[in-house]
Amino acid sequence: MVVAVIVIAFVYLSQVYADVLWYQQLGFLEVFVTENLSRIVLFLVAFLVMAGAVFFSLRIAFRSRPIYAPDSAIQDNLNRYQAQLEPIRRLLMLGIPVVLGAFAGTAASSQWQEVLLFVNQEPFGKSDPEFGMDYAFYMFTLPFLSFVTGFLISVVIISAIATVLTHYLYGGIRLEEKGLFTTKAARIQIAVVAALFLVLQGVNYWLDRYDTLLNQGTWAGALYTDVNAVIPTKAILAVAAIIVAVLFVASAFIGRWRLPLIGTAMLIITALLAGGVYPSVVQRFQVRPSELSLEGEYIDRNIDMTREAYGLDAVEVEAYNPEDVPQAGALGDDGETTANIRLLDPNLVSDAFSQLQQFRQYYQFPETLNVDRYEIDGEVQDTVIAVRELDTNGVPAGWVNEHVFYTHGYGVVAAAGSTVQPDGRPSFLQSGIPSTGVLGDESTYEPRIYFGEDSPEYSVVGAPEGQAPAEIDRPQNENSDDESRTTFSGEGGPNVGNAFNRLVYALKFQSTDLLLSNQVNSESQILYDRDPVERVRKVAPYLTLDGNSYPAIVDGRVKWIIDGYTTSANFPYSTQQELESATQDSQTAEGLATALPAEQVNYIRNAVKATVDAYDGSVSLYAWDDQDPVLKSWQNVYPSSLQPFSEMSADLMAHVRYPEDLFKVQRELLARYHVTSTDEFYNNSEAWNVPADPGESADGAATTAATDRQPPFYLTLQMPNQEEAAFSLTTPYIPFVPAGQTPRNVLYGFLAANGDAGTGEDGVKSENYGRLTLLDSSGRDSVVGPGQAQNLFNSDTTVSQELNLLRQGASEVINGNLLTLPIGGGIAYVQPVYVQSSGSSSFPVLRRVLVSFGDNVGFAPTLAEALDQVFGGESGATTGDQENVGETPEDPATPPVEGEGEGATPTPTPTPSEGGTPGGATGDPGADLRTALDDANTAIQDGNEALADGDFAAYGEAQDRLQDALQRALDAEERVSGTTGE
Repeated sequence: MVVAVIVIAFVYLSQVYADVLWYQQLGFLEVFVTENLSRIVLFLVAFLVMAGAVFFSLRIAFRSRPIYAPDSAIQDNLNRYQAQLEPIRRLLMLGIPVVLGAFAGTAASSQWQEVLLFVNQEPFGKSDPEFGMDYAFYMFTLPFLSFVTGFLISVVIISAIATVLTHYLYGGIRLEEKGLFTTKAARIQIAVVAALFLVLQGVNYWLDRYDTLLNQGTWAGALYTDVNAVIPTKAILAVAAIIVAVLFVASAFIGRWRLPLIGTAMLIITALLAGGVYPSVVQRFQVRPSELSLEGEYIDRNIDMTREAYGLDAVEVEAYNPEDVPQAGALGDDGETTANIRLLDPNLVSDAFSQLQQFRQYYQFPETLNVDRYEIDGEVQDTVIAVRELDTNGVPAGWVNEHVFYTHGYGVVAAAGSTVQPDGRPSFLQSGIPSTGVLGDESTYEPRIYFGEDSPEYSVVGAPEGQAPAEIDRPQNENSDDESRTTFSGEGGPNVGNAFNRLVYALKFQSTDLLLSNQVNSESQILYDRDPVERVRKVAPYLTLDGNSYPAIVDGRVKWIIDGYTTSANFPYSTQQELESATQDSQTAEGLATALPAEQVNYIRNAVKATVDAYDGSVSLYAWDDQDPVLKSWQNVYPSSLQPFSEMSADLMAHVRYPEDLFKVQRELLARYHVTSTDEFYNNSEAWNVPADPGESADGAATTAATDRQPPFYLTLQMPNQEEAAFSLTTPYIPFVPAGQTPRNVLYGFLAANGDAGTGEDGVKSENYGRLTLLDSSGRDSVVGPGQAQNLFNSDTTVSQELNLLRQGASEVINGNLLTLPIGGGIAYVQPVYVQSSGSSSFPVLRRVLVSFGDNVGFAPTLAEALDQVFGGESGATTGDQENVGETPEDPATPPVEGEGEGATPTPTPTPSEGGTPGGATGDPGADLRTALDDANTAIQDGNEALADGDFAAYGEAQDRLQDALQRALDAEERVSGTTGE
């Protein structure tokens, strides 16, 4: 048993030691020490209070037991119990308090954040409208007092139970023919415990007065009934509880229970009447008949303080009356917006990145890519960006391969967001191996990705100077079969060069290989906890982190940028939101994004911008909202963990963006809280909804299912009445309808959050960053909404004919994200259309662009042509793909599945076989189109017959002919419609 205890203790302490090494290497040891010391102190205090109270209750009750007790059948039974307990009585009198104290200490230690915030709180400098208390009282003091009061009440109740049971067991409390008998000692002890309970209950009643400001009813906060009925009665009950407590103490000495029992009964009756019946009567007969007039003041409080708590009080609302009829040249003033309309859907092009830029089976790209912007040739351009991470599933099996040789990914891959190649492939700005492009090369930035979203569990890296590199770095070049090797040279993890540290981490990862392998040397480091979000979560446990981290090339390094939020559920008069529900949309439902945890909050701030270096894993936390009192309080707790945002470089500032999850929470609240008029808010007549994702819903209608909502989109756009374009996060609104009713999919609002923080100077934040602008078009009840725009696309004859043609074969037509744009004096919708052929190595390519403005629809190979179709033949727009106008797209070749030693040379496009008609161009596009359609029909019939006969070779040949015929049909259709969109 001694050996077992020693082994268990060593394993536990070794894990503590491993954590110390990790935090110390990262420079955040104060976080680990502060949290754990706080937990230990709280555990000890709670343990001593609970264990001490129970122990002395048992001891006092036992020592004051009557020496002689009258004979009775009940007493005889109790005597037998006493005889059985006597051998272990001392053990029980120590063991019971210790066990109860351990439970209490464990529960109390989980409240370490509330205690630290109370001790280190910063004032808000603003007071609530009811009690005049600083907001900090509700945010920091009230939770602490409620925790302490609740804990002490539990201590008193458990002590009372221990007291009564012990007195009953040893005869201090007896049931006799005359009634209940208690000794004087038992009476005094019970009375004191009861008095303590009533005093604490009185404190609880008093605190309940303030808790009414946190109520979550029809409107949040203390309403008319609370202010005029609940709060006064809680004060009365608090005083009454103290009076009854005094009566209990007095009765302990005078020996009569009548007064305290009568007082207790009156207290219970008063609590039922004053705490329940009276407020209900006031609400039913006084408030409900005149609700608006009586509740108006409190509704205003709810509106104002909810908007303040969620950062909505500075929203700029502008009336917007969109034009329905497009005018030629109307987009001439929207050049910055139209030039950056994103045609690459980051949720669809991951396969294209993989097929064109993966190069090895041990690399991978995430399923969803990120949107950022970079300055290229003096112009800021939206980009779709990802890093080439290591895929351990493609690594040869074996501990050395998985943890020593294959340790990191390589390189940033970025494509222009607003244009593609003529054949529909991404137009890469940064690509290849070695990494090259307009964003830099190996001489200007460090491309190796040791820390990423899909990094291995752990890797052992580093070597003495002069030792041959062991880590597989990257292929020599894109077409090479040979890999170069490298040695990690940073400070990325704890050292495992000595035997003790190796043993510690062998236990942590349950790996004997780590302990015994000769690949571990004196300079070896172990890299683990490599996901950027998890890494920041460990060093900043007080933050709620955005579900989407994104990479950027910053100052010659690849940095992961993560947004951190301070949250609370204790802001007075503010409506609570569940973060998980508020941040769900169609992308989270498909696993393309991560929703926030299921936490109720009514206050949120984007307080921290965090970065994680993709090479060495170093973490930097910047106090972004340095006016947030919650963050200031945490800075008092951790004085050296956060840096001021003035320490951020200009390059980093240029890649900071408005956080997506915060925007989702705000847009959900703003759907109702854009209304500041009491009457309209009360009637809910101006409430809006976030529309359903048209790609996931048949009509794009509003829905009560959070998982169906359209996600917000990052776009560079110039809002009406703004002087310049900004990288923004956007979302549309449609009218609110109750569940079960038919939605009206007309556009009522459009919200944009300015995400440009950079000013070109180190540590200087743009004053426009975070500005929320809301275009209110609810005065017009005929503006096309996203669902209607999707219906226009789907029902347009020309569009449906071409899309149906593509869907007849083995190709799949995929609609990209539907973007809403306030341009040309109205609202335009843009949707890229991708085509993906069958086959495991195929990927979506951009073939067409859909545009609508009012009831007008454009459908063309390029955005420029589609806009011209809509805007009278000449939109006046500058687009990113206008150089592709008139280009005849070639059918994109399908590259082979990547493998060891394979290059990036694509396989040639299949040619028609003898069984089909080549259908070459004749000079008559109409004839060519008819011939191509006939060929497609023949190929489909031949393919169906071959499939029915089980002749898969013939079926494959027919599919090749079908692909060729479809491509020729598309080319002929372009020549029919003309390259100018006429």
